[in-house]
Amino acid sequence: MLKVGITGGIGSGKSKVARVFSLFDIPIFNADDAAKYLMNHDSDLKSKLLRSFGKETYKNDRIDRSFLSLLVFQNPEKLKLLNSIVHPATIAFAKEWIAQQNAAYIIKEAALFFESGTAHEMDKIIGVYAPKEMRIRRAVARDAATRKHIQDRMDQQMDEEEKMRKCDYIIFNDESQSIIKQVVTLHKTLIQINNPNK
Repeated sequence: MLKVGITGGIGSGKSKVARVFSLFDIPIFNADDAAKYLMNHDSDLKSKLLRSFGKETYKNDRIDRSFLSLLVFQNPEKLKLLNSIVHPATIAFAKEWIAQQNAAYIIKEAALFFESGTAHEMDKIIGVYAPKEMRIRRAVARDAATRKHIQDRMDQQMDEEEKMRKCDYIIFNDESQSIIKQVVTLHKTLIQINNPNK
């Protein structure tokens, strides 16, 4: 079974592209959703977050993402600490999930494959590309956030052009071409790689 990563900067449309792949019954693992789930349900992880960031991290026993994001995206050291706590738990959770799948290939959607050093765990990486201004507009509208807040988050991620150069394939989500057509072509390619005799 082929392990395929989907990555891209904030507002690039990773989840949108992943949803198209799911139409082909391809199992999708969303690292961000998994991290949210673990931060709310993994008692060991919750304890570490409370010790590191204080009782304000949780409100009514649920992670206060607004508090945490404001705290870490303005402080690189705190962001590094957060990632050092959450990434290992999410990566372990993903490995368990992948081991349970039975498909020609699976997709793991994550923003930080290269930044976290986990790209080597995937057989192929797909980059989802959109111009910076378009990504900012999308993220501001989606998250009801300020432009500065989105820019701060972008500043913590790898340069988008560099990230795309590291990917095996690129899907353009810049409204210049059909995402569905691009996914169909790539799906056929990945099926062929997984089973070259077909």
